[in-house]
Amino acid sequence: MSVDLAHPPPNTTPETAVHISQLAPKYIKRATSSLPWPLSVFSRDDPPEVWAAYETLFLECLRTGDDRSARAILDRLLARFGDKNERVMGYQCMLEEALASNDKDLESVLKIANEILGSDEANVPVQKRRVAVLKSLNRIPEAIKRLTELLDMSPTDAESWAELSDLYLSQGMSDQAIFCLEELLIVQPNAWNMHAKIGEILYASVDSSTTNALELARIYSESMRRFLRSIELCENYLRGYYGLHLTAQKLVKLIPDASKASTKDDAYNDVALPTEGTVQALNEMAVDKLGEIVRKGSAKEQGWDGYDTAELQAARELLDQGTAKVDR
Repeated sequence: MSVDLAHPPPNTTPETAVHISQLAPKYIKRATSSLPWPLSVFSRDDPPEVWAAYETLFLECLRTGDDRSARAILDRLLARFGDKNERVMGYQCMLEEALASNDKDLESVLKIANEILGSDEANVPVQKRRVAVLKSLNRIPEAIKRLTELLDMSPTDAESWAELSDLYLSQGMSDQAIFCLEELLIVQPNAWNMHAKIGEILYASVDSSTTNALELARIYSESMRRFLRSIELCENYLRGYYGLHLTAQKLVKLIPDASKASTKDDAYNDVALPTEGTVQALNEMAVDKLGEIVRKGSAKEQGWDGYDTAELQAARELLDQGTAKVDR
């Protein structure tokens, strides 16, 4: 397995994370500049790619529980960039979080973060670590407050918008979660996974007590449009086709009654509901594409080997459910 440590994939699988962390001892043995900070910045022995690789190794070592290697790599980063570097300070907090074994330890990490921010409120990496610690302590309202303050200062931080969306969603606040993702899409309009995430939130937000066919059809059709946008941006996106299949199944049953209830002067009728034929065609496309993804992804054919095993299994089970209904 070959991985470019200076430019790693955005979402590494557990297997890849283990492989990367196992490379740490070899990198730690490598000699680096012996000049002390700040003279180390003038060393030409190690190009930027080397330090980017160290950061990747540090994060994956924490992820796989290799705290000893993570500490050694952090010592290298401290020697090279100094203990006042914002990224290094964030990594220091991250390591302390990983080493914390109880809430008392986490409170100590939170205290350290607050002390750092007391003298440098604009330290974004440490602000994010503070939010992470608050989340681990299940102090979600405070985490939301702190993250909102960060976004007031840095409104183009897509990562923070995504995290804030997750925090709102954990509190059952779907509208606020969707708003955050829409703000994220202003920054990264081609983030297909975020389009699908909005579709998932809309789909899950349907109240089981709602019986109004028109209201349900509007929610599911908007959810379906989000999934369609995700697969428009990423042709073989499994979650997009999975969501499209689910929403299409719901809409096929709702469209006849919803169309009767819809009127031209309806205040909410700014986007017309799809026709039953359109929904059927989209559902057939989703089923065909899911079948192809499951077949080729499970066989790990070239160009189809990046799918998560659990997602492939879920897609297979969804398709099997549809086959069982047809058989009956």
